[in-house]
Amino acid sequence: MKTPNFKRTKLACYCAYFTMSSIFSLPPLLFATLQDMYGISYTLLGTLVLTNFCTQLIIDLIFTFFTKYFNIKKIVRIMPLITSAGLFIYALSPTLFPGNPYIGLLIGTVVFSVSAGLSEVLLSPVIAAIPSDNPQKDMSLLHSLYAFGVFTVVVVSTLFIRFFGAENWRYLTAFWAMLPMIAAALFMLSPMPDMDVTNTQEEAKGAKRRTLALAICAGSIFFGSCAENAMSNWVSTYMENALQVDKTFGDILGMAMFAILLGIARICYAKFGKNIMRVLIIGMAGAVVCYLVAGLSTNVIFAFIACILTGLFTAMLWPGTLIMMEENLPCVGVAAYAFMAASGDFGASLAPQLLGIVVDNVAASGFAVELGASLNLSAEQIGLKAGMLVTAIFPIIGTGLLAFAIRYFKKQRNR
Repeated sequence: MKTPNFKRTKLACYCAYFTMSSIFSLPPLLFATLQDMYGISYTLLGTLVLTNFCTQLIIDLIFTFFTKYFNIKKIVRIMPLITSAGLFIYALSPTLFPGNPYIGLLIGTVVFSVSAGLSEVLLSPVIAAIPSDNPQKDMSLLHSLYAFGVFTVVVVSTLFIRFFGAENWRYLTAFWAMLPMIAAALFMLSPMPDMDVTNTQEEAKGAKRRTLALAICAGSIFFGSCAENAMSNWVSTYMENALQVDKTFGDILGMAMFAILLGIARICYAKFGKNIMRVLIIGMAGAVVCYLVAGLSTNVIFAFIACILTGLFTAMLWPGTLIMMEENLPCVGVAAYAFMAASGDFGASLAPQLLGIVVDNVAASGFAVELGASLNLSAEQIGLKAGMLVTAIFPIIGTGLLAFAIRYFKKQRNR
């Protein structure tokens, strides 16, 4: 029997991950516009982020426990079309719900978040199931394309808003809604590898140790996701409103540079990387420093650089944890990847929402007014800086967990 050629399948996965970046990077770029045009508060904007990742979390949990009941190959082929549907609803929200566009934004977010959840659960195991001489390279490359997708979305969207005006954001969103159709077409024309949909790790010897190891990996991806997504979702608004940086300049040299450093770091690991545990703990500790500098520094340049460098330090925290899992827990199935995605999505939903709540509450306090007056900052700027400081708790705890993980996995290998 002829061996299937999976080159087009890999290309479809890469294309799907690249286009999926619009789900995460476009809404934050539009936060300030949505706030100005429709009077949406920081808390409600944070709720959109929360809804995005909570929806993904539900999808992740469903696949963690009920993977064997789904036709994985068919779902992979249609999930880019779900992305397109959600973005189109998002774009049409002022038309569909003229009295309250936020309802349409919320519905659109739910729909494209379903696809995002499916992508995170299924694309990694599809790549892992394709025969390869260097599976770690393929996994890191997959996640790097998401980062380069973010860069592309930020640059194109920022230039569109600059030249055509923020009031035309709906046409921009509709444009991004059409691109996932390319990935859908590629999937329809590509063979799909067989994937393990069972919980093989539960059937192996040392199930308790494997469960603890999986819990460590899940905790690591949770805190890493918090560190990455809090900044990626708020960096545009933070630079514009807290650092008073021009939106075009801030988005291209801020959010876009965050994404490009994210992608470069993943590409570098794919080509040269080794010792993933050391990479993870350095990345988590570096994220702590970046959040503290962004929140405490009154120097715009230092805070600006700290925001950008967060992309470099957090780059491998999600894909690197998957590599850590594969190295220490061989023969995991789709359910394990789903559980990891659930942990990551929980972090990605919690941290940005918490940051938004902190900003609203601190900015409305008398303390922020008094402190802002002494530092020549507005109450909103104080609130945004406070949000950064509170969010720093996640990579701080993550650093401690990874230090424990290094000792634990070394001990298990010695056995």
